[in-house]
This record gives sequence, structure tokens and C-alpha cells, in this order.
Amino acid sequence: MKSFTQHRGLVGPMDRANVDTDMIIPKQFLKSIKRTGFGPNLFDELRYLDHGEPGQDCSSRPLNPDFSLNQERYQGASILLTRKNFGCGSSREHAPWALEDYGFNAVIAPSYADIFYNNCFKNGVLPVILLEREVGILFSELEASEGYQLDIDLVSQTVSSDSGQIFNFSLDQFRKQCLLNGLDEIGLTLMQTEKIKQYEIEREKSHPWVYGAIK
Repeated sequence: MKSFTQHRGLVGPMDRANVDTDMIIPKQFLKSIKRTGFGPNLFDELRYLDHGEPGQDCSSRPLNPDFSLNQERYQGASILLTRKNFGCGSSREHAPWALEDYGFNAVIAPSYADIFYNNCFKNGVLPVILLEREVGILFSELEASEGYQLDIDLVSQTVSSDSGQIFNFSLDQFRKQCLLNGLDEIGLTLMQTEKIKQYEIEREKSHPWVYGAIK
């Protein structure tokens, strides 16, 4: 998993509350578990005017001109700014897969659904929680300034804008260290490889009949 320390990027808006995981990545795209290739179908039902299906070439599909992320000024956005309860609904891990594959490194919102929030850390996406008032300030600055960018520093746990706004965010220290070091559960387990091998050696000595049965 990729690590996250600091990131400066263009901000894209999703100015609505209670965006559920089916809106983030609709159910028909859940057949694949490859973790990649979901970016073109992020927010599919909002992004396109037609109905999307897995394997469809999205390059020729009609875009919804009213969808914010389709606007030219937000192309290349790597930070998503949104409202409360983002990622509610089902527990599909495809939601952070789609966000990451699209190019988002971080999401900023006042609150998230718990499972989605946890899944973000497992996939190298930083879900920042700010106060609703602070998110409102960022939306106002974003609307007023084309090419609006933010700096997110995970080490200092701050979000700052070129206008001088600096907001602090809280984060569980274990999750923080995992993200700083690019470690998911598999990575954490692999760090204990030698201890696991030693345990297996000792266990074979103390319970040889178990290993004999397996072999």
C-alpha cells in the first residue's frame, strides 16, 4: 500500500451530504475484486447521462454537464471536499478503490460512515474530519478561486490553504502510523515474518503429531 505523509493538490467538490457507497461506485461494478480499474466508474450515475455497465468503454459515454467533477476547472483533482456522513450505505471496499483509482489521495468531510472510514486507511486514502464550519469555509474559498489547492500534512495533522487558513484534524495514532508507513493488515503481518517462522518451528517440535497429520 502506498504511504501518505504530505500532499498538495487540486480540490474537487461533492457538495452534498449522505453520499452513499452505491453512489460512489454502483452495485453493477462490484463483480471485480482486482482493486483497480474502478476510477472511470466513480460516481457513475452522477457523472454520465447513460447507464453504465462493467467493461464498457467510458471514453465515448455522454457526460453530465451539471456534475461538478466533470467541469474543466476540477480536472486532475486529488482532494475531494464533501459534506457529512460520506460513504454511508453498504460496506463495499470498492468505494475507496474507486476514489483512489480516480486519483483522489484524500477526502475532507465533517463525518464519515464508520466502515468506509476504516476502509480508506486500508487503501492509502486519507479521510480527514473537519468541523462543518471549517468545511463550509473551504467550500466558499473553492467556489471563489479556480485552481484551488490545499496542503494536507499528516505528520502535523493540518489542512492549510493559500489564503492562510489552517485547520487541525484528529486521528487515531495507530492508523496514522500505518498510513505514514504504507502498511495495511497484510503489511503489518509481514513485519512479523521471522516471529511467525520461529513460532512454527517451535510448534512443530512441541506438537509433531499435528504436523505429521498435515504432511
